[in-house]
Formats: sequence, C-alpha cells, structure tokens
Amino acid sequence: MQPYLRIKRLNPRATTPRYQSDGAAGLDVSACLPEGTESIVLEPGRIAIIPAGFAMAIPTGFEAQVRPRSGLSSKHGICLPNAPGTIDCDYRGEVMIPLINHGREPFAVTHGMRIAQLVIAPVSHALVSEVDELDGTARGAGGFGSTGTH
Repeated sequence: MQPYLRIKRLNPRATTPRYQSDGAAGLDVSACLPEGTESIVLEPGRIAIIPAGFAMAIPTGFEAQVRPRSGLSSKHGICLPNAPGTIDCDYRGEVMIPLINHGREPFAVTHGMRIAQLVIAPVSHALVSEVDELDGTARGAGGFGSTGTH
C-alpha cells in the first residue's frame, strides 16, 4: 500500500518536501527561515532547531523517519543529533529539524537549503507482556561488542 502524505504549508515561503529522483527513498526537507533571517550559523558542536514551515498528516500505521542528508554529513559534519528521528502519525505541529555541527568549521543554514530527508515507513505495535523468565539464546546477556568485529 502506498501511503498518502498530506502537507499543510504553514509559511508561504515553505518548500513542500519532495523526492529528488525516481529511486529516492526519502523526501528532501528544506529550511524555512523567518523573513529577514539570512542564515542560522551552526558553530562546531552547536545544535539548532530549524523550522521547515509545514505540518503534515502521516497515515495511521506509518511514521516519518527524519534522517541526515548524506552530502551535508559527509562534507560538512552536519547531522541530526537523534538520527533517525521519528515523527509520529498523530503529530500535527510544524516539522522542525534538529541539526548538529560535528564539523570543524561554522556552517550556515540558509532559507530553502535542503537539510534533511523524510522516509515514510510502516510501524507495528507490539503486544507487551511482563514475564518472570526469558528464553535463552547463544548470546545471552552479552552487550556492546560481545559478538566481536570479524
């Protein structure tokens, strides 16, 4: 089933998210800076919440995964501090994109710049049951690094 994503522009300057190629998994999201704001500069290590200027209705049973754009992250160190972030299907507020600068140089986010991508993905709800014991596995309680690197 192909989900139907409804977009409501909250700012006339906002750009509607769109796929940039036929095979793209994510819709690119652009920054929608306030009128008169030329840019938001992310100093190294700084986090800023960037408005996108739209709200959306995600169909029940789906989520929007917010992911970094590969070019911004690999060339400039601009990522999302919680990647991938999740936008739930019942959220109707403005889409806001948290960005962090992991690079060594300040980075200017300008109005209209494509800053993140949204992947619309199915979600299933688990049935939760509290039990006294869990079944055993070969790994057991082995945590971080317990399976090795090779």
